[in-house]
Amino acid sequence: MSQALNDMIETSIDLKQSLGKVAVLMGGWAAERPISLKSGQAVTLALKAQGIDATACDVQCLEDVIKVTETFDRAFITLHGRWGEDGTVQALLDSLKFPYTGSGMAASAIAMDKLRTKWMWRGAGLPTPNFVLVSPTQPLNLTHFELEFPVIVKPIHEGSSIGMRKVNGLEALAEAVSYAQQFDSEILIEQWVTGREFTGAVLLGQALPLIELKTTHDFYDYEAKYFANDTQYLCPASLPDELVKTLPDMIIKAFEVVGAKDWGRVDFMLDQNMNPWLIEINTVPGMTDHSLVPMAAKAANISFEALVLKLISATLLPATTTSAKV
Repeated sequence: MSQALNDMIETSIDLKQSLGKVAVLMGGWAAERPISLKSGQAVTLALKAQGIDATACDVQCLEDVIKVTETFDRAFITLHGRWGEDGTVQALLDSLKFPYTGSGMAASAIAMDKLRTKWMWRGAGLPTPNFVLVSPTQPLNLTHFELEFPVIVKPIHEGSSIGMRKVNGLEALAEAVSYAQQFDSEILIEQWVTGREFTGAVLLGQALPLIELKTTHDFYDYEAKYFANDTQYLCPASLPDELVKTLPDMIIKAFEVVGAKDWGRVDFMLDQNMNPWLIEINTVPGMTDHSLVPMAAKAANISFEALVLKLISATLLPATTTSAKV
């Protein structure tokens, strides 16, 4: 983690003045709007508790974003899903030269796109499950379907497992694809990985302790993420020493290959032979009481308040500084 950032937070008596008025951007209009509102409120309260002049701002259009830049000094982005996490808002803020937390326009757009992320990972030699693309120009071919069952069907540009279904045979595949197409015109059919599910949080160039996710559902779906009381979060995860050493490097590389910066989350599986398989990346993860990045930060002795302060303070530093390794 950047020593310059730590020094700024620990020694600068002018930090609050330097940050000025902080707009916590939340809400939006994507399917994840309810979760974004919860994240935004939590971040706003944590900043205010530390004396930061922070205001929760529900932004849903271009005009809302412009008003924020006219009134505030910087933004903490807690917008999940399309528009707020896919690079659109980031591009608006870049064009207005307005500082904000997290990844820029290009990395945000790539990370929101599960297909292009997988193509980039493959190009960098990183492991990710095989897949089939379904799109308006490449319809589902049930006669020559290439993958073995089970598979998982995903809208390519949605988050929080929205629109996803596990499929065990051809008879259910067309229905699952049709369901996913309610959310997106491009659909990813991905080889199912039988094994253990993990997430690796990244904070300012550092991989935080891994979290293993255990759920009674087929996978870590929307209900398991935000509402289920029986989902288990094991942090730090119990893993062989060799994997404890190598997995953080894979996570950081997966994060940096798409150009992400400052913070995010990389989801992956370990198959029955303990081989890792990268699944997706989140550049604006949830910040609710069920959220995983705050949980990983806590395991690294970083409180929720300290986490949000580090992230908003990073907007005061050059981009090259915030990505420095420990």
